[in-house]
Parts: sequence; structure tokens; C-alpha cells
Amino acid sequence: MLKEVANITRGLSVDAVEKAGSGHPGMPVGCADIGAVLYGEVMDFDPTSPEWPDRDRFVLSAGHGSAWLYSFLHLTGYDLSLEDLKNFRQLGSKTPGHPEYNDTEGIETTTGPLGQGFANAVGMAISEKMLAERYNTDEHTIIDHYTYTILGDGCMMEGISSEAASYAGHLGLDKLIAIYDDNNISIEGKTDITFTESVVDRFKSYGWHVIEDVDGHDIDAVKEAIAEAKKSNKPTLIDANTTIAYGAPNKAGTSDAHGAPLGTEDIKGLKEKFDLPVEEEFYVSDAVRDFFAERKEQLVEQRKEWEAEFEAWAQANPELKEQWDQAHNLELPQDLEEIVHAVELDTPRATRKASGPTLRAIADDVPYLVGGSADLAPSNKTYLNKYSEIQPGEFRGRNFRFGVREHAMGAIVNGISLHAGLRPFAATFLVFSDYMRSAIRMAALMEQPVVYVFTHDSIYIGEDGPTHQPVEHVEALRVIPNLEVLRPADEEETKEAWLEAMNRTEGPTALVLTRQNLPHLDKENGLADFDKGAYVVQGTEDAEIVLLASGSEVSLAQEVADELEEESKIVSVPEREKFLAQDEDYINEVLGEDTFRVVLEAGVSSGWYQLLNDKYHVVSVEEFGASGPGAEVGEHFGFIAEDIAADIKEKL
Repeated sequence: MLKEVANITRGLSVDAVEKAGSGHPGMPVGCADIGAVLYGEVMDFDPTSPEWPDRDRFVLSAGHGSAWLYSFLHLTGYDLSLEDLKNFRQLGSKTPGHPEYNDTEGIETTTGPLGQGFANAVGMAISEKMLAERYNTDEHTIIDHYTYTILGDGCMMEGISSEAASYAGHLGLDKLIAIYDDNNISIEGKTDITFTESVVDRFKSYGWHVIEDVDGHDIDAVKEAIAEAKKSNKPTLIDANTTIAYGAPNKAGTSDAHGAPLGTEDIKGLKEKFDLPVEEEFYVSDAVRDFFAERKEQLVEQRKEWEAEFEAWAQANPELKEQWDQAHNLELPQDLEEIVHAVELDTPRATRKASGPTLRAIADDVPYLVGGSADLAPSNKTYLNKYSEIQPGEFRGRNFRFGVREHAMGAIVNGISLHAGLRPFAATFLVFSDYMRSAIRMAALMEQPVVYVFTHDSIYIGEDGPTHQPVEHVEALRVIPNLEVLRPADEEETKEAWLEAMNRTEGPTALVLTRQNLPHLDKENGLADFDKGAYVVQGTEDAEIVLLASGSEVSLAQEVADELEEESKIVSVPEREKFLAQDEDYINEVLGEDTFRVVLEAGVSSGWYQLLNDKYHVVSVEEFGASGPGAEVGEHFGFIAEDIAADIKEKL
């Protein structure tokens, strides 16, 4: 029966791609037997309860093969109809070109950028380990599932996969099973034109259990490999040898099958080979329908048995159940604001050094908050020193040692967030946010409430020089849709930024923090309007000059105001895009309608012009930085209060 399931899936996939006029038929056809084993026999899930917490997770890292995944989701009984398959890649459909997390039941993560899904799967496997340690008892096991992923040659070439595989091997994630669709084909042709390493030896060196030379078209061989993987105490890579577009008479084994419809002739030949009706599109046999109907009943019953176990566990462990509910609902303590405001911080103080104690105070009252740094915890101030680390065989902790693996770190925390039950943060220097930009973008696209702690935020980091001075990075983050970028100006704003990040659950938040000390700002009206993205720190309502800045430049604006003879107003703009989204009355109240507007930004200024009118002055850094003591570097680029004030007076 599994062979028939595989063949039906081949037909559905090629028909979907052909009808759409675009897509990737080769992988769905080549991996159909693997999918039949996973969805038809191996994996535990319930299509009537897609969010069942103890389901096995499946991640299609090779997301271009989405027609494969949609076909199996349809057959197994998820809310995905045959009509949805016919609307593959059409505007507004539930079957977009690459799997999208929020669009379709059964999709565990958005994939497509190669390697991202594999690293997400590592994060999910980590979550399974951590939650099992937290919640399982001697009497009741409520977390016990596997994470499966399929990745292809393209995923294997991406550096993120090496980072993630290395970390997974270090941790010994024995319930992570990765199936390598080893078909030796990429878009440009055979992989030997560029990719001749031994993948299996690479994974062995990472500490993985590797099962070599599995025939990916032999259902029994695939089943045996998965059974062997489940016996290992390491993560497992199954090297499945497949033929892209297996069974297509002309395009099988060629790059032509990767990213374009097979065409009428090859579809006809493929269907004839696998005994599918040639003239009937989107054919599903009654036998396959009946098979999955029966399997669905079994899966539903299995989920109900788990629910009975869960209820018994909850009755026996009310405190753990309360923690479970808080974590899965991302509930915050009612007094979190008071807890944060009670953190005592002397000044002057770097905002990274204000962030550390604030984070630790939050962590004490939010036990599901976990995270770590890319080998920079002492500098990022993100180590939760009351709690242990996640290490091999030790998953009760809350601190990750991600190592110098920024890209994998970003995608792994996405996987942790997607799994549910934990809320992750990740930290590094702001300049290295470039290394994890794709993962940040994916978190924003999937609306995952990950918190990023980016320190050493400007030219003021000084001696490390232009390679480490993030001149363009704040602006680059601000343009990512659904990413909130908060750049606090002192210790009080840093506390508020953490509160805002914790309360935001519809997307990720980046906290951009200084290396250098900043003075406390006297705020005439307090921080009541901080959450509007910008607010007046000091100054008269009818001031002629408005000084706009974020982060460390707000205290510089205060120095400039002291140098000016004219009435001025200092405006802190911790989240510029949020301010721009406010109503016109508030924006005019803050900026004034006919004022001379000054922007101070120790980075590129391009986005700030949205807040300017025809009377303005901008002090920014439109080139790479320089190596030297931070204060001297700032002066070198014109961030001197006296000089700025003089320039303003001259323009007035």
C-alpha cells in the first residue's frame, strides 16, 4: 500500500506543478517513497488536532518541494482539499510556492531559503529535550516525540547547515532524524561541478550517526533506516540515494526536472510507469483514500490516549501544569512591570549593562524564557547566572552556548519558538546581525516572538574599528517588515524596551544596545509615551528646534540643546517605524508643524528623512568607521556638541 501511496503522490505533485505552470516537480517525485513511509506509517500526528503538543514534527528544509508536502497533507486528512492542490502557487491559495507556517495546517515552519528548515528542526529537537526534562515524571511521560527533516544538496551546501549540524552533534540530539535527498542534482546541473565533499564523513565528524547508501526508492530500506535511527543515542543522518524526477522518461536524473514543469510527454511516461491513469489529473485511488481514513482513525485514537495521560499528569502535578499553561500561552506575571522597574541601576551605564540585570530579573519570573549568545555572553551581558546550561545530557538549563554560529543560532531559536513551550532570545554584536539576517527575516515573516539582543551598536565601540562598527545595521534592521527595532537611550529606556519586547508576541524584537556608558536622562514627562516609538524627553511645546535621536545620540542631543541659545526640544526615537505609524496628531505634537528638525544618528541616515521637512540638519555617518578610542572616533565623524550647535545656528 505504501508504494501506491508514493505513486499517487507523484501524480498529484506533477499535476499541481503542471497546472500552475511553475514549480519544482523533481524532488516530490524523487522523495515520494520516503514521504509514504513517514506519513503513511512512521510519524505520529493528528490531522484533526494540528497543534497536538506531542506530535512528531516534520520540516521540509528543501522547501521548493512543497507540492510533495501538500500532497501528503491532503491525503492524511489535514484541512487541505483537492481544490487547494489545484490552486498550487496561485494568489491567496493555501498552497503557496514554498511552505508557509501561518497559511496551511500541518506546516511546522516556513521553508525555502535553503538550510533554514534544517536549523529550525535542530531547534525543535532541542525543545523536545528541554520540555521532556521539565515536565515528564516517573509516573507520566507527556513529551516524547521525534523531529524529522528532509534536506537536499542545496541545503547541504549552505553554511547554516554545517553550523546547525555541528551544534546538534555536540548536544547529542538523538530524536532528530535528517533524511538527505542525495540525488546529485542542483539547478545548474550535476553537483560534481561544485560539490564533491563527503557529506557522510562530514556528519560523522560532527558526532552524528550516519546510515549510508540507503535506496530512497526502496520502502523497506527507508523503514529499516528509520528504525535503526531510533536506536541511536546521536542525531541521525540517513543518506537516501534518490533520482530526481524518478520515473520520468526524459527528465529523470537531470537538472531540467528541478525547477520547471515536467511537460506533457514526461508526465504521460511517468504515469504509465507507475500505473496511474494518464488522462485523469489529480487522481487519488479509493484504496489510498481508505488507507488514510483508517490511519486517521488510529492517529486520532493515539492522540486521545495521550490526552488521557496528560490529564492524569495534570491532576498529579498541578504546579507543573500551571507552568505548562503559562509557557504555551506566553503568559507574563501581572507584576512584571513592577519587577522590571524595581531593578536598581546606577549611572552612567552602558545600555548593554542595563539590559543584563533587567533580563535576569525577568527570567526569574518567566521560567520559560531561555536563550544564549554566539560566544559573546560576557560582552552581551545575557548569561542567566542563576541557571545551568544546555549541554549534552543536560537539558534542564536555560543558557545556550551557541558558539560562533550566528546564522544557525538565529534559525535554531526560530525552531525553539515554533515548537512552543519556550520563549527564546539570542545575542551577538550588532554588526554580526548580518550573519543571521535571513533567520531574522524568517522570524518576522512567521510572526515568531523571538528577542534579539544586539550590543556594540555604533562607531562608539571604538578600537575594534570599521569591521566591527555597525554603521548601516540599525537601518538595515528597521526596514525588515514586522521586526520591531528598539534602540534605548539610557537605563530607564532599556527597562522599557525589555518590557515592550516581552509583551510583543506577534513578531520578533531587536534590542540595540551600547558598549559605552550613557548618562541618565531627565525626562520631563516620564516614559508614558515610550511605546509610541518616540516621545519628548525635554523642551518646550513651541520650541523652534527639534532634536531627534535614538540610543546614545539622545544624550548628545541634550548637550547640543545646552549649547543652543534658541528654545529646543529633545525627542527620543527608540522605535522610529512605530512612531511613523502613529496618528498625525501625535506626530505633529512631538515634531511641531514648522520646526527646524535636527537628526543625530551614529550611522546612516537614509530612513530619518521621513521625519524631516524643508528645514533640517543631519549629523550621521555615511561611510565606514575608524579604529581608535570611541570618543575620539565620534569626534572624528563630527559628533561634537559645540560644532553641531554652531552648524545649526548657521543654518537658522
